[in-house]
Amino acid sequence: MLEQFKLYLQKKVAITDEQFDLISGRLKVKSFDKNEMILMKGEVSPHGYFVLSGLLRSYSIDAKGKTHIIQFAPEQWWLSDRNGMFNEASEFFIDAIEPTQAVLMPKGFIDEAAKHVPCMYDLNNTMLNNSIRFMHKRINMLLSATAEERYLNFIQLYPNLTLRVPQWMIASYLGITPESLSRVRKDLAHKHFKV
Repeated sequence: MLEQFKLYLQKKVAITDEQFDLISGRLKVKSFDKNEMILMKGEVSPHGYFVLSGLLRSYSIDAKGKTHIIQFAPEQWWLSDRNGMFNEASEFFIDAIEPTQAVLMPKGFIDEAAKHVPCMYDLNNTMLNNSIRFMHKRINMLLSATAEERYLNFIQLYPNLTLRVPQWMIASYLGITPESLSRVRKDLAHKHFKV
Protein backbone atom coordinates (compact mmCIF):
# COMPACT_ATOMS: atom_id res chain seq x y z
CA MET A 1 0.00 0.00 0.00
CA LEU A 2 2.96 2.34 0.45
CA GLU A 3 3.43 2.06 -3.32
CA GLN A 4 0.29 4.17 -3.78
CA PHE A 5 1.71 6.83 -1.44
CA LYS A 6 5.03 6.78 -3.29
CA LEU A 7 3.26 7.35 -6.63
CA TYR A 8 1.37 10.28 -5.08
CA LEU A 9 4.64 11.83 -3.86
CA GLN A 10 6.30 11.29 -7.24
CA LYS A 11 3.51 13.31 -8.88
CA LYS A 12 4.16 16.17 -6.46
CA VAL A 13 7.96 16.24 -6.09
CA ALA A 14 11.05 14.78 -7.74
CA ILE A 15 11.57 11.80 -5.43
CA THR A 16 13.17 8.61 -6.72
CA ASP A 17 12.26 5.05 -5.74
CA GLU A 18 15.57 4.83 -3.85
CA GLN A 19 14.88 8.06 -1.93
CA PHE A 20 11.41 6.86 -1.02
CA ASP A 21 12.84 3.59 0.28
CA LEU A 22 15.26 5.62 2.39
CA ILE A 23 12.52 7.65 4.13
CA SER A 24 9.61 5.21 4.23
CA GLY A 25 10.87 3.06 7.11
CA ARG A 26 8.87 5.02 9.71
CA LEU A 27 5.63 4.96 7.71
CA LYS A 28 2.85 2.51 8.47
CA VAL A 29 -0.40 1.69 6.72
CA LYS A 30 -3.35 1.19 9.04
CA SER A 31 -6.94 0.15 8.41
CA PHE A 32 -9.81 1.78 10.29
CA ASP A 33 -13.34 0.43 10.55
CA LYS A 34 -16.37 2.53 9.68
CA ASN A 35 -17.14 4.84 12.63
CA GLU A 36 -13.84 4.00 14.33
CA MET A 37 -12.57 6.82 16.54
CA ILE A 38 -8.99 7.73 15.61
CA LEU A 39 -8.39 10.77 17.81
CA MET A 40 -10.34 12.08 20.78
CA LYS A 41 -10.44 15.70 21.88
CA GLY A 42 -7.83 16.18 24.58
CA GLU A 43 -5.44 13.55 23.23
CA VAL A 44 -2.09 14.41 21.68
CA SER A 45 -2.03 13.13 18.11
CA PRO A 46 1.08 11.12 17.30
CA HIS A 47 0.41 10.97 13.55
CA GLY A 48 -0.67 12.72 10.41
CA TYR A 49 -2.79 10.72 7.98
CA PHE A 50 -2.71 10.34 4.22
CA VAL A 51 -5.89 8.61 3.02
CA LEU A 52 -5.31 5.77 0.56
CA SER A 53 -8.95 4.63 0.49
CA GLY A 54 -12.03 5.56 2.45
CA LEU A 55 -12.97 8.77 4.21
CA LEU A 56 -11.97 10.53 7.43
CA ARG A 57 -13.39 13.61 9.08
CA SER A 58 -12.19 16.11 11.67
CA TYR A 59 -14.80 17.77 13.88
CA SER A 60 -15.62 19.41 17.18
CA ILE A 61 -18.62 19.10 19.48
CA ASP A 62 -19.86 22.24 21.19
CA ALA A 63 -21.24 22.63 24.73
CA LYS A 64 -24.77 21.91 23.45
CA GLY A 65 -23.66 18.64 21.84
CA LYS A 66 -23.78 19.94 18.27
CA THR A 67 -21.20 18.56 15.81
CA HIS A 68 -19.17 20.99 13.68
CA ILE A 69 -17.26 19.29 10.86
CA ILE A 70 -13.99 21.05 10.11
CA GLN A 71 -12.69 18.90 7.25
CA PHE A 72 -13.37 15.76 5.26
CA ALA A 73 -10.41 13.76 3.98
CA PRO A 74 -11.24 11.42 1.07
CA GLU A 75 -8.67 9.55 -1.02
CA GLN A 76 -5.35 11.37 -1.56
CA TRP A 77 -6.12 13.98 1.09
CA TRP A 78 -4.02 14.66 4.18
CA LEU A 79 -5.50 15.09 7.64
CA SER A 80 -3.69 15.96 10.82
CA ASP A 81 -4.22 17.70 14.09
CA ARG A 82 -1.72 20.54 14.05
CA ASN A 83 -1.73 20.81 17.86
CA GLY A 84 -0.18 17.35 17.98
CA MET A 85 2.84 18.62 16.08
CA PHE A 86 3.53 20.82 19.13
CA ASN A 87 2.68 18.16 21.73
CA GLU A 88 -0.53 19.98 22.60
CA ALA A 89 -3.90 18.36 23.24
CA SER A 90 -6.25 18.20 20.29
CA GLU A 91 -9.32 20.41 20.17
CA PHE A 92 -10.87 18.09 17.58
CA PHE A 93 -12.01 14.53 17.05
CA ILE A 94 -11.01 12.44 14.02
CA ASP A 95 -12.96 9.38 12.93
CA ALA A 96 -13.55 7.17 9.90
CA ILE A 97 -16.82 7.70 8.05
CA GLU A 98 -16.12 4.68 5.83
CA PRO A 99 -13.74 1.73 6.15
CA THR A 100 -10.44 3.50 5.56
CA GLN A 101 -6.79 2.73 4.86
CA ALA A 102 -4.34 5.49 5.65
CA VAL A 103 -0.60 6.04 5.77
CA LEU A 104 0.38 7.07 9.29
CA MET A 105 3.17 9.62 9.38
CA PRO A 106 4.80 10.12 12.77
CA LYS A 107 5.34 13.58 14.15
CA GLY A 108 8.32 15.22 12.46
CA PHE A 109 8.33 12.80 9.53
CA ILE A 110 8.49 15.50 6.82
CA ASP A 111 11.33 17.37 8.54
CA GLU A 112 13.28 14.17 9.04
CA ALA A 113 12.61 12.99 5.48
CA ALA A 114 13.73 16.37 4.10
CA LYS A 115 17.19 15.85 5.59
CA HIS A 116 17.61 12.95 3.16
CA VAL A 117 15.31 14.18 0.38
CA PRO A 118 15.38 18.01 0.24
CA CYS A 119 12.39 18.24 -2.12
CA MET A 120 10.22 17.14 0.82
CA TYR A 121 10.66 20.69 2.19
CA ASP A 122 9.00 21.99 -0.96
CA LEU A 123 6.13 19.54 -0.52
CA ASN A 124 5.70 20.57 3.11
CA ASN A 125 5.68 24.28 2.21
CA THR A 126 3.16 23.70 -0.57
CA MET A 127 0.90 21.69 1.74
CA LEU A 128 1.08 24.31 4.51
CA ASN A 129 0.34 27.14 2.08
CA ASN A 130 -2.56 25.21 0.53
CA SER A 131 -3.92 24.48 4.00
CA ILE A 132 -3.78 28.16 4.97
CA ARG A 133 -5.44 29.19 1.69
CA PHE A 134 -8.13 26.52 2.18
CA MET A 135 -8.85 27.66 5.74
CA HIS A 136 -8.96 31.36 4.77
CA LYS A 137 -11.45 30.60 2.00
CA ARG A 138 -13.47 28.39 4.35
CA ILE A 139 -13.65 31.08 7.04
CA ASN A 140 -14.66 33.68 4.46
CA MET A 141 -17.38 31.38 3.07
CA LEU A 142 -18.77 30.77 6.57
CA LEU A 143 -18.79 34.49 7.34
CA SER A 144 -20.09 35.93 4.09
CA ALA A 145 -21.44 33.38 1.60
CA THR A 146 -25.04 32.28 1.22
CA ALA A 147 -26.00 28.70 1.99
CA GLU A 148 -26.27 28.05 -1.75
CA GLU A 149 -22.78 29.47 -2.40
CA ARG A 150 -21.35 27.34 0.41
CA TYR A 151 -22.99 24.22 -0.98
CA LEU A 152 -21.77 24.89 -4.53
CA ASN A 153 -18.25 25.45 -3.13
CA PHE A 154 -18.54 22.16 -1.22
CA ILE A 155 -19.46 20.29 -4.42
CA GLN A 156 -16.48 21.84 -6.21
CA LEU A 157 -14.09 20.96 -3.38
CA TYR A 158 -15.48 17.48 -2.68
CA PRO A 159 -17.11 16.42 -5.97
CA ASN A 160 -17.99 12.85 -4.97
CA LEU A 161 -18.90 13.29 -1.29
CA THR A 162 -22.58 14.18 -1.73
CA LEU A 163 -23.21 10.49 -2.43
CA ARG A 164 -20.90 9.21 0.32
CA VAL A 165 -21.87 11.14 3.44
CA PRO A 166 -25.21 11.76 5.16
CA GLN A 167 -26.84 15.11 4.47
CA TRP A 168 -26.58 16.15 8.13
CA MET A 169 -22.78 15.92 7.88
CA ILE A 170 -22.73 18.16 4.81
CA ALA A 171 -25.00 20.62 6.63
CA SER A 172 -22.66 20.52 9.65
CA TYR A 173 -19.66 21.26 7.43
CA LEU A 174 -21.55 24.15 5.77
CA GLY A 175 -22.67 25.60 9.11
CA ILE A 176 -26.37 25.33 8.24
CA THR A 177 -29.26 23.14 9.36
CA PRO A 178 -30.19 19.97 7.46
CA GLU A 179 -33.50 21.66 6.63
CA SER A 180 -31.68 24.61 5.06
CA LEU A 181 -29.53 22.22 3.04
CA SER A 182 -32.69 20.47 1.82
CA ARG A 183 -34.09 23.81 0.65
CA VAL A 184 -30.83 24.71 -1.10
CA ARG A 185 -30.74 21.37 -2.92
CA LYS A 186 -34.41 21.71 -3.91
CA ASP A 187 -33.86 25.27 -5.19
CA LEU A 188 -30.81 24.20 -7.18
CA ALA A 189 -32.68 21.26 -8.68
CA HIS A 190 -35.54 23.61 -9.62
CA LYS A 191 -33.11 26.08 -11.27
CA HIS A 192 -31.41 23.23 -13.13
CA PHE A 193 -34.66 21.94 -14.56
CA LYS A 194 -35.78 25.45 -15.59
CA VAL A 195 -32.64 25.96 -17.71
